[in-house]
Amino acid sequence: MSEEEKNLKDDYEYSRDTYYNLLAKGQESLELMIEVARESEHPRAFEVLSGMMKNMADINDKLMDLNKKNKDINKKDEPKQLGNTTNNLFVGTTTDLQRLIQQESGVVIDAEPESE
Repeated sequence: MSEEEKNLKDDYEYSRDTYYNLLAKGQESLELMIEVARESEHPRAFEVLSGMMKNMADINDKLMDLNKKNKDINKKDEPKQLGNTTNNLFVGTTTDLQRLIQQESGVVIDAEPESE
């Protein structure tokens, strides 16, 4: 693993841990703020509560963006794979097709049906 790859991995893990810590502490704070808003019934408490909820949603968004960016960075390192061909189409006459088959396998296909 190169130094750059190690730094990317370390930065990703650090950022991810930071987001998780922010979410955990935000959840605790959110629960406390819910109680304060209920008990005080003050409009400002509800305003602060809604701001905290928005901040928590933003952190969740940033965590998902971080994961997507990490996936994109790691995807660039992987070689692109071509899909498998499941259907083939031959455009030509049966004579052309027989010539191609004969060149590939060396087997001659008898075009006359066998009589019984």
